[in-house]
Amino acid sequence: MYEQKPWLKFYGNVPHSIDYPRVTMYEALLQTAREKADALAYDFMGYTSTYSRFVSEIDRCADALAALGLKQGDRITISMPTSPQGIIAFYAANKLGAVASMIHPLSTAKEIEFYLNVAKSRFALTLDAFYAKFKEVQATTPLDTLILARIPDYLSIFKRVGFNLTKGRQIPKVPADPMVKWWADLMKGSYPSAPQAKMDTDDMAVILYSGGTTGVPKGIMLSNMNFISEGKMVSEWGKLDDATSVLAILPIFHGFGLGVCINACFMGGGKSILVPIFTPETVADLIRSRKPSFVIGVPTLFDALSRNPKMHKSDLSCLRATFSGADMLPRPVKERFEEMVKKQGGNVQLLEGYGLTEAVTAIMATPIGNYREGSIGVPFPDMLAKIVKLDTIEEAPLGEEGEICVAGPAVMMGYLDQPEETAATLRKHADGRIWLHTGDIGTMDADGFFYFKLRQKRMIKSSGMNVYPAQVEELLYKHDKVRDACVIGVPDEAQVQAVKAFVVLKNPADAGPEAEKELIHYCRENLIKWSCPRSIEFRTDLPKTLVGKIAFNTLEKEEVEKLKKEGKFAG
Repeated sequence: MYEQKPWLKFYGNVPHSIDYPRVTMYEALLQTAREKADALAYDFMGYTSTYSRFVSEIDRCADALAALGLKQGDRITISMPTSPQGIIAFYAANKLGAVASMIHPLSTAKEIEFYLNVAKSRFALTLDAFYAKFKEVQATTPLDTLILARIPDYLSIFKRVGFNLTKGRQIPKVPADPMVKWWADLMKGSYPSAPQAKMDTDDMAVILYSGGTTGVPKGIMLSNMNFISEGKMVSEWGKLDDATSVLAILPIFHGFGLGVCINACFMGGGKSILVPIFTPETVADLIRSRKPSFVIGVPTLFDALSRNPKMHKSDLSCLRATFSGADMLPRPVKERFEEMVKKQGGNVQLLEGYGLTEAVTAIMATPIGNYREGSIGVPFPDMLAKIVKLDTIEEAPLGEEGEICVAGPAVMMGYLDQPEETAATLRKHADGRIWLHTGDIGTMDADGFFYFKLRQKRMIKSSGMNVYPAQVEELLYKHDKVRDACVIGVPDEAQVQAVKAFVVLKNPADAGPEAEKELIHYCRENLIKWSCPRSIEFRTDLPKTLVGKIAFNTLEKEEVEKLKKEGKFAG
């Protein structure tokens, strides 16, 4: 059925196939800069850069990094919010043939240690506020050069003074340290001109991270072509050009943020409006002042915006399209947002898309003007998708539930140093193609529209971020008061799923609010915040399967039933 590509009839003016330049990401950006030199590439809190200036910034950064010793094949860990330093370094590393390993700037010291070792990174870029976490793990990682940036590096004098008088005061002073190089100094320095590396379009360019069934994050190896093809597909789908702008709310360690809001925008010559810290207030202010054409985010973002008083006073006629991904979009959230936009002079539908980091990010979306309830849309140009019967490579009949599989130029190279995981996920089918088994259950209708049902792998999606229960449980088990633990996602209107832990204590008499507070605090010290339980329920025992495993699905059903009785869940 997929061979007939029934979805093509809904493409409108989107090309059925695209001629991708077989170049590096840096070279693809150069092509845009040649065509649209004076167009704005990005806007960061009022600081703007044209494409020609952006390329100069990237070249200067590449010269500095080369002088520090970064060379082809090296890995540089970029642990930054959505900011000029993060994106300049990303493309500068690519010019030198180095690989960018993208991680969350709020990662704990233990997580940073893991990522630096997995990627074998000698170089890292982060904010001065996070210096101590990197210093803590220097001795147990390959790290020998830490580049520190400051948020005020790209702020106006007025905003810089404001930052330094408020948040800047709370940042500990960085001591003299031979490992540290300062971004501002590097970008002012004079260095020999670094030649562009001879890097192939199919070479690894980026490592992003995803959790596995074990709960341990896996490095996802993505090539130049993965990013260029995904970027060009998104650009053609949204008709991005120098008259359009994308609000880059999603972070650059996330495939959605880096692949769509940054790289795809640059592939089309659009302007990326960089949002370093997300709050509904800051986003509402940016929509009012910058008037973006596209707002792309997760359901919780659109829910927060529709409730924000500033949005109800804004002219929203600037919006050309809004897309929600990374989570299932609840119908009430969609309707609330669309109603609010309509009242404020806009006329857009909140459309769903689908993607996964193993294919950079978005590889399907609802065609503009073709909303179907519950659908995640149709595949982008040059991407194929089908439903296979569970645990097979056999295509399922139309309308029958099975595993969503995708093939095409955006599909990853594989998992870093994990050949067995790679072989289980990337499989050759009868047509000779390599298909990515997503682990997601869905269906396809006769028109080629896909419908996401649930995740086959046990994973929680909280506010658009992946939470791996096994990772949280492993930590809880290490606490000396805990005997048994199980972590599940509970339906939640604000977060789609809230993380909840069920714990059996070694001494049941310890159960109570103080023990709950202690365990949540313990999690927050060791895990990124959205992986931490929002609540903990103490039990004397946990339900088990016939083979003695903890039956997490039993707990999930119990929670849903409880919410239904309380009138908080109708699904």
